[in-house]
Amino acid sequence: MSEVKLTAESRTEFGKGAARRIRREDKVPGVLYGHGSDPLHLTFPGHDLLMALRTPNVLISLDIDGKTRELAIPKSVQRDPIKGFLEHVDLLLVKRGEKVNVDIPVHTEGELAPGGNLLEHVLDALPVEAEATHIPEHVTVSVEGLEAGASIHAKDIALPNGVTLAVDEDAVVLQVLAAQAEEAPEGAEGEGEEVAEA
Repeated sequence: MSEVKLTAESRTEFGKGAARRIRREDKVPGVLYGHGSDPLHLTFPGHDLLMALRTPNVLISLDIDGKTRELAIPKSVQRDPIKGFLEHVDLLLVKRGEKVNVDIPVHTEGELAPGGNLLEHVLDALPVEAEATHIPEHVTVSVEGLEAGASIHAKDIALPNGVTLAVDEDAVVLQVLAAQAEEAPEGAEGEGEEVAEA
């Protein structure tokens, strides 16, 4: 996966008031932590960070105060529940060659068997362990021709080289639910009985 370069500035102001001031400048407050080091409180350019986070588990090359360069992946992203803008981000410090646990999105392809059945995503994302600089953007699973009652387990999903499951291999990821039968209109049975008695 490619790296996204971002600049960041150290910050010394904390609290809701400081966070609001930062966001008014189209910037986002955040914290960089990991490897046993003290958390580093940073400010990121809002638009650049928003674009970077469009890629799940994006690898970010951080230029901090023009002095330090670090690699990080997003760990927690807080957005405004109504407007959707970024409120805060936590980044996890990583090193090349290091393995990390992440959740990768599960994409599906193909059509279920005819019959109006429903595909349920029991897990929207698959927990895996991968090398920090080679995290897959997603995994793709074929559901072509699957019928009601069919399920796909974690162990059934093909993973790229160097990526291993971080969840029970028998965990259900996807399952096909039978289409709901339409209920008879209320009173239909009673009406039938009345006709029979007449």
